[in-house]
Amino acid sequence: MPVTVRIPTQLRTLTGGASEVSLEGGTVAEVLHQLDTAHAGFGERIFDDSGSLRRFVNVFVADEDIRFLQNLDTQVENGQVVSIVPAVAGGA
Repeated sequence: MPVTVRIPTQLRTLTGGASEVSLEGGTVAEVLHQLDTAHAGFGERIFDDSGSLRRFVNVFVADEDIRFLQNLDTQVENGQVVSIVPAVAGGA
């Protein structure tokens, strides 16, 4: 089932500049692993050594934060959008 993955600007060098890619997968974990397979380097940037998402990486499915759903086990359906959003911090 193809889903669209939105790629943040900071990681677009890994996709040849593409802001979105279409991938297969039934869960967020499957989609993100497919992303790393299709575009090497994503895994080390979004997953920590234990296989969990890094603290500064937020992932949304259909505009819902997966931390409030089933995290990496969140189901994705055909045509849904998965967005990778790096955390932003700072200020004056």
